[in-house]
Amino acid sequence: MTVGNGDWLRVRGIGRERFAGYLADYLATLGYAVDREESSEPSESRVRGRLERQNPAVPPSAALVSFRFYPTSGGAALVWEGPTEIPTGERPRMDRLVRELSSHLERAIATESHATAKVVRPSEPHLPWVRAAG
Repeated sequence: MTVGNGDWLRVRGIGRERFAGYLADYLATLGYAVDREESSEPSESRVRGRLERQNPAVPPSAALVSFRFYPTSGGAALVWEGPTEIPTGERPRMDRLVRELSSHLERAIATESHATAKVVRPSEPHLPWVRAAG
């Protein structure tokens, strides 16, 4: 997969496993039960979450989430795989959740790496429900 072909976020300075760990840890704080899978062929990490503890910041359509991480030159990329459809009435809450996730990842990675690693947002981040609506 290349830039502009499904990436939601990218990171420079850390690998996909560590990047996946940051997201998995944060999802757990939001009330998700998290499953993580690592594979070498293809080289990727997968994180899936199932909301177990109600959280008003999480819209009902985000009760199940899934992400895929793959290595890039100097870092890793994150693809948002699910949910793929968000009802119109839940879009503001979902947009806020997306902003919170990306902001948390940016802060956590910059803090833990002493600013040697950083999250890079593509100019056009790809979220499945945005593609479906557009």
